[in-house]
Amino acid sequence: MALSEKLVRGSELFVVGAAGLLVIAAVILATVVLYALFVDGFHMHLGTISSIDAVQESVQNVFAGVLLLMLGLELLETLKTYFKDYHIRTEVILVVAIIAVGRHIIQTDFAHTSGPVLGGMAALIVALAVSYYLVRLHSPRELSGNPAIKASKSEGDQAAEQQ
Repeated sequence: MALSEKLVRGSELFVVGAAGLLVIAAVILATVVLYALFVDGFHMHLGTISSIDAVQESVQNVFAGVLLLMLGLELLETLKTYFKDYHIRTEVILVVAIIAVGRHIIQTDFAHTSGPVLGGMAALIVALAVSYYLVRLHSPRELSGNPAIKASKSEGDQAAEQQ
């Protein structure tokens, strides 16, 4: 490997490592802030919630915060994959996009959003889901570092792999 290639590779590894540390710090900080906001909001607003709409808004905010954390974790998975295999896996990028769109949909005010915008969001989520399905259909590798994917495997699948 030539010196210039080593320099480029070293620079890439440095940038990916620095980005990974930044994502880790952001996810940890976001987790702490999410819990603090939840506890603070729970104490402040528990007595003032008087309708299902208020409960729905509160729950949507919590779900949006959790999905934001999931985005950070999936981005970290992408960086780890790149750091280890020197390529970006399409499945992980699609998962990040699906989570991001899902988070946006959860925060959408459906009463004040036009039909074409809602149709566009629906088309986008369907396109991402179909894309993910097609990529997974043609890619036998599993998302080995993703504990959610591993946990969803049935015991029969795990027994078959051991044999």
